[in-house]
Order: sequence, then C-alpha cells, then structure tokens
Amino acid sequence: MSGLIAGHPAIASILRRWDEIALPDAWLTGSIVAQARWNEHFGFDPHHGIADADIVYFDADDLSAEAEERTELRIAALFADLPVRVDVKNQARVHLWYAAKFGYAIIPYRSVPDAIGTYPTTAAAIGLRRPTDLEMIAPFGLADLLRPVVRANATQITESYYEMKVARWRRHLPELEILPWREAVSRR
Repeated sequence: MSGLIAGHPAIASILRRWDEIALPDAWLTGSIVAQARWNEHFGFDPHHGIADADIVYFDADDLSAEAEERTELRIAALFADLPVRVDVKNQARVHLWYAAKFGYAIIPYRSVPDAIGTYPTTAAAIGLRRPTDLEMIAPFGLADLLRPVVRANATQITESYYEMKVARWRRHLPELEILPWREAVSRR
C-alpha cells in the first residue's frame, strides 16, 4: 500500500502538502485511493477514470454551508495543479443536506471514521493522512481494495445508488470484479 501511495502522482502530492490543508481531523478518502489501486492492478494510467479527490474533515463548531464552501475554494486553489478536482466536505454537516440529495435522513456523524464506515463500497471506505507519519483508516480492512473487488457497504446507501456508482467504474474498468448488491445485503 505504501508503494501505491508514494507512487501515485495526485495522492503523493496531496499528502506531501498535508500541513497546508490545515483542517480539523482531515483525511484524503474514498475512491481516489481505490481507483488508484485498480489502475495500478489493471495497468492503466494513474489518473484513469478518477474524477476527484475527496478531502473530508470534521468541524462541529461551524456547520454553515458558507464555511464549507470557503474551505473548498481554498483547498481547490491549493491543489489547482493536480489533474483531478478536489472535493472538500465537512462530515459534521452531512446530515444537514443528505436527505435533500438522497431522499432519506441520516443521523449526524460523530467523527470522520464514523462517516468513512458508511461509504458506499468497502474498497473505497478508506482514509489517509500524513500529519507526520502516514495514518490510515480502513473500517473494512484492505482485502477488497487489494484484491481488487467492489463490494457494497449497505450500511447507509440504497441499491440504486450502488448501481449508479458501479456503472461508472464498469465503463472505466471493465475487468473489475463488482459483486451484486444482494451479497452486501445478505452480510448485514
């Protein structure tokens, strides 16, 4: 894993400049890590199919959309040199907009690890940061990420959202093993 992290241009660049992010409990998360691994496994360009880099943080002291937007603009400017868009979200405020976007309410997250545990797939439920040494959160372990296989995390998402998510990956990575939704539901 450390070779992948150090060798991926966008991930390495973000982690090298981690101190400049300066956000409470910030992590690089999600599908950029999974897709970087998949690209490595299948021999694609490191940025193949990667739409964005998710940087999440937890600031319960300011739940305003305005603060999150200012933060996202600052971080986007910091990483404007990257070939991927940077998406920045305060996980302390996700519950405020989730129902409008996904059609059902969720309870507020208590932390970034709490939020990562609800990510749509087990392989993308990962967080990295480098305050000094590399730190990692992987609530479902690394087996699916390294294998590589996509497995739904049915903790919070719906089948239709999972199908929408994996449809994009099927287009970019046709050899990727994608497990059916029913398998995730049977594991709950």
